[in-house]
Amino acid sequence: MKIAVTYEDGQIFQHFGHTEQFKLYEAADGKVTHAEVVDTNGSGHGALAGFLMQHGVDTLICGGIGGGAQAALAEAGIKLYGGVSGDADAAVSALLSGNLGYDPNVHCDHHEVVVLYRIGILIQNF
Repeated sequence: MKIAVTYEDGQIFQHFGHTEQFKLYEAADGKVTHAEVVDTNGSGHGALAGFLMQHGVDTLICGGIGGGAQAALAEAGIKLYGGVSGDADAAVSALLSGNLGYDPNVHCDHHEVVVLYRIGILIQNF
């Protein structure tokens, strides 16, 4: 199993499409066997699914993520655990022990605000 976590200063970075780093974990028999931090080299949003595929990732832990990126990950066969926050290493440990709390309906409001702005709708109290 190869797990990627959106990463910044030991924490789960909260906007998938803007992450500058992933921490990649290789796991076997419920234990991490190798971990490394990799730079995305400026890849963003949709390109990140391809970046993860190139690194052999099959599982992603992240905070917020938009619908387009979710679709790209699904198409790439990458299992998504979104809506997670806190320490990256602890989240991976929780996933491996079957105790990771995540939001299966996660979405990123940033994208909705941009779309609504572009079509001329202003929403207060967002």
